[in-house]
Amino acid sequence: MTRVRPSFNLVDLGPRAASAVVMICAALTTNMLGGAGFALFWLAAACAVFWEWLGLLQTVRSKGMLLSGMVALVLAASLNFDGLVALSLCVVAGAAMLLLILAPKGQRMWSMAGLVYASSLIFSTLNLRFSAGMGQYAILWLFAVVWGTDIMAYFGGRLIGGPKLWPRVSPSKTWSGFLCGIGSGALAGFIIVPEHITSVLFGLGLCAGAVAQGGDLFESAMKRRFGVKDSSRLIPGHGGVMDRLDGFIAASFFAFIIGLLHGGFAAPAIGLLNW
Repeated sequence: MTRVRPSFNLVDLGPRAASAVVMICAALTTNMLGGAGFALFWLAAACAVFWEWLGLLQTVRSKGMLLSGMVALVLAASLNFDGLVALSLCVVAGAAMLLLILAPKGQRMWSMAGLVYASSLIFSTLNLRFSAGMGQYAILWLFAVVWGTDIMAYFGGRLIGGPKLWPRVSPSKTWSGFLCGIGSGALAGFIIVPEHITSVLFGLGLCAGAVAQGGDLFESAMKRRFGVKDSSRLIPGHGGVMDRLDGFIAASFFAFIIGLLHGGFAAPAIGLLNW
């Protein structure tokens, strides 16, 4: 297996760190406050993700496509905030079908997938946070796992180097970064909720970290498919909102499904953390 020398080119660390601090503070504050502020924060993120997704398709963002998607996301956030999950699913499904009609030929499935992808962020974050008990801790655990994975994958890959994870999709990712990342993410989850930690939850942290890395690779593959470097230039050092949230979107949806299966619709946060 080919060895790759470690890279110490950290010139992009400054803007990445500054942007990350701002976003982390906003995410932590809205999670602590909860309520409508939390819902609006993740609604804004989901709308930005949908806008960037349409941009990746390299087609004109028609007013009809944008309007139908944005209205669906607003309604989905409002309905999930009120606990009307089934109705919100119907709204998103209806808007996705509308996008099949409005989108250019050859991009209909991609356009529909973009709405599903963006709305999954709303479903997972809102239903975990507003769960009956432990909602705030569930989101904190997610932050810890995803951020720990992301940060240590970045440093581990550059400081240790070694074989590439999937060079055809993401030339900079290494197996050393992947392993450092998921191990650190699971450990960060342990630090955040030590009173609830079990071997099962630690294992879920490893899985969530791996899913987060998979979400990153998915977006890298999509950008390579459409020949673009970044989803947008909204965030200095990170590109777009999708570039920053790709791993979190995947990991949060994974966590929501696990919590749903273990705790039911009423208490997915307890289902996620309490083993």
